[in-house]
Amino acid sequence: MIALQTEANTSLFDQQPPGRRALARALTLIESTNPAHQARARALVDAARPRTGNAIRIGITGVPGVGKSSFIESFGQRLLDQGRKLAILAVDPSSQQTGGSILGDKTRMASLATDRRCFIRPSPSSGAMGGVARTTREAMLVLEAAGFDVILVETVGVGQSETMVADMVDLFMVLMMPGTGDELQGIKKGVLELADMIVVNKADGDLTQKAKFAARQYQNALALVEPISANWTVPVLLASALEQTGLNEIWSSIQNHRQTLTASGELQTKRQQQLLRWFKTALHDQILSQFFTNPTIKAQLPQIEQAILNGQTSPYAAAASLIARTTPP
Repeated sequence: MIALQTEANTSLFDQQPPGRRALARALTLIESTNPAHQARARALVDAARPRTGNAIRIGITGVPGVGKSSFIESFGQRLLDQGRKLAILAVDPSSQQTGGSILGDKTRMASLATDRRCFIRPSPSSGAMGGVARTTREAMLVLEAAGFDVILVETVGVGQSETMVADMVDLFMVLMMPGTGDELQGIKKGVLELADMIVVNKADGDLTQKAKFAARQYQNALALVEPISANWTVPVLLASALEQTGLNEIWSSIQNHRQTLTASGELQTKRQQQLLRWFKTALHDQILSQFFTNPTIKAQLPQIEQAILNGQTSPYAAAASLIARTTPP
């Protein structure tokens, strides 16, 4: 049972920074699917909203093996050394048996995980498209209200689409690997169309020249992609978490992106559009939840599922029939 009460929600942010345990419990409350917890979570997010808007929100994605965790460990340490207050939402694959997250990033980011200046929150993806947890947006707002000025959202990198994370951050960074022989596969996956920045990781040792070649390939490929912003040219940068190189250039480019979009008014417009998409996503989720908790639907669903299995009706016809039964004439 989550002990955090609604009364405590509004006072959580009065102490800066909030206690780590209280903050962790608040995020657990947000992730809960219990209806009573969800009501308190909404009160918590409402209390957080007036204190948000100033943090830099960065999404980081890349295929498994590209070195996301190692990069974030090195990059995050660099930000902490500059006096930044860093929070990381590491969206983990969910266990098929328990629904819980595997929590691997806590072990892969060993240095950051033990640094009291950094807050890492692994959360289950719960099968969400693009590997982004349903509650990632709400968690990000709570962390901003808690005083963190850089929020990193690491995605699983194995989802059908990375659109969801791009729709909740200011800058979407795509990590690429050198020397794979398929440097241009990113275009087929549509990832380059979402990227605000491309970083070729592992640019060290024997891979240095291959990384430079890959960077040129991606730079050429970007010329064929519709620009994501009229005010920003997507940079292709090199980095090595092992040798700690390229990190300052990446942070400088992130700050430049922030200044450029703020000055043009694009950042405000982007965040407003994100709010509307957030609303539609929340509306979809709540309608779906209400539909399947409807007593009529719950009672008739097993019967209809059996009819589908017996070949008595098609899935499409069965769905239409079920919706019709809950729709007023």
